[in-house]
Amino acid sequence: MIQVEVTVNGEARSAEVEPRLLLVHFLRDVCRLRATNVGCDTTSCGACTVLLDGVSVKSCTVLAAQADGHEVATVEGLAREGELHPVQAAFRAEHGLQCGFCTPGMVMASVGLLQANPHPTEEEIRIGLEGNLCRCTGYHNIVRAVLAAAEAEA
Repeated sequence: MIQVEVTVNGEARSAEVEPRLLLVHFLRDVCRLRATNVGCDTTSCGACTVLLDGVSVKSCTVLAAQADGHEVATVEGLAREGELHPVQAAFRAEHGLQCGFCTPGMVMASVGLLQANPHPTEEEIRIGLEGNLCRCTGYHNIVRAVLAAAEAEA
């Protein structure tokens, strides 16, 4: 067992975990933050996407030990004082979700994309979200949501 200390959504979290524990399981099982989904365990779907020190990562391929001393942001930490984050609000307004399974990862990937490129084109959004799969929407409304969020944040 090893001790890890991770700041998750601005809150210090400390736990003794097995060295092989994945970050996604740390978030879900130790922190009890259930929006980060386990979809494939192979980095294929992106349902587990979070921000690690502000960078979009698939938490099914990061060990909790690798996040020791770092900051993790999940979709639960985006809203502030009852107000949705602009990306969350845009996904809602543009109907960028259907079943909702991919939505937390898609939102977090979008937040990471907009932090790196605040004014992306439609093509840049499609390329930027390439590693996140949605089996329901066909991506059109998701891309519209990211465009709307970029405009709202401008």
